[in-house]
Amino acid sequence: MDFRKIDDNISVAPQISVEDVAEAAKLGFRTLVANRPDQEEPGQPSMADIEAAAREHGLAWVFMPVASGNITDDDVSRFAPMIQDAEKPVLAFCRSGTRCTVLWALSSARNTSADEIVTKARNAGYDISGLAPRMAQQAREKG
Repeated sequence: MDFRKIDDNISVAPQISVEDVAEAAKLGFRTLVANRPDQEEPGQPSMADIEAAAREHGLAWVFMPVASGNITDDDVSRFAPMIQDAEKPVLAFCRSGTRCTVLWALSSARNTSADEIVTKARNAGYDISGLAPRMAQQAREKG
């Protein structure tokens, strides 16, 4: 397991297994978010199996698949309220954790400085400094 804490509300992870769900619950996560489409690559665990494990361990489940390398403004607009309303802390996962981090960063840019976002992501092991122009765009759209 490679759970990477961004802040007190959200952590991200590369693809998790069904067995990892029990550990996530033991660590106190309350919501599990899948940002990876089912069957994105051969051998990937089934989202239905991960969802069943999440429910078995008392975690809220959100399936919000996003295409790798193609995060749209609509994706960000769906992610922002979902994270805001989710029981925290949240564990979001995708293939590498980057997609989840980008979704978090762009949705957070509406209320948080880009410098703070980049620092939190870097501390979690993700370099999102190249997102500065999109974060600035999101900051302008917060109203």
